[in-house]
Amino acid sequence: MQDKRNITINLEGHGLVENVLTKEEQDRLTPDAVIQLLREGNQRFVHGTITLRNHREQVRKAMSGQYPKAIILSCIDSRVPVEDVFDRGIGDLFVARVAGNFVNEDILGSMEFACHVAGSKLVVVLGHEHCGAIKSAIDQVELGNITNMLAKIRPALEASAAYPGEQSSENAAFVHQVTEQNVRLTIKKIRRESPILLNMEQEGKIRIIGGLYSMDTGEVNFLEEPA
Repeated sequence: MQDKRNITINLEGHGLVENVLTKEEQDRLTPDAVIQLLREGNQRFVHGTITLRNHREQVRKAMSGQYPKAIILSCIDSRVPVEDVFDRGIGDLFVARVAGNFVNEDILGSMEFACHVAGSKLVVVLGHEHCGAIKSAIDQVELGNITNMLAKIRPALEASAAYPGEQSSENAAFVHQVTEQNVRLTIKKIRRESPILLNMEQEGKIRIIGGLYSMDTGEVNFLEEPA
């Protein structure tokens, strides 16, 4: 116990990242620069070299305001620790989570707040492999409010109707296809249903992109081409 306490004291006292993003620093960022920061952070996560941070000190420094770089829409899956996946600290990211990483009015409003009000430069729709919500949608699960939730994912199934192989939740390749389609359709819906975000993207103030998280490697494959 004594050794563990000493290690903690040393870690908290030396070589830690304590700064949180300021408005001036946020203003200088571009959408492409934020994408690059997320790429680099994800590679640190993949290689097990994530940045050591003094969260206690960052909490104190973030009290007066927040100026995150991006908003990430992720699934609720507990195996996708979003801030760690991109090696980001307190005040760096807005994170919205819902099973199946789809958008509704509330999440769109949250994205508009993040970008138009709080100054974030990037919207990322982050799907992931082996997604339980995607598999449940494929299996046409019906249970309480889950039924209506999974209906939000059904358009991705319809977009994958031409898939030539076995269309079941047991086929990892088909699950991948539906997962990617869900990300792409979610991006389209953001642009279609949020004139605010669409205009900001067209003006170059933000970018809206997708990504797929690999459970096997921890790597995020960004889908940057037009969705």
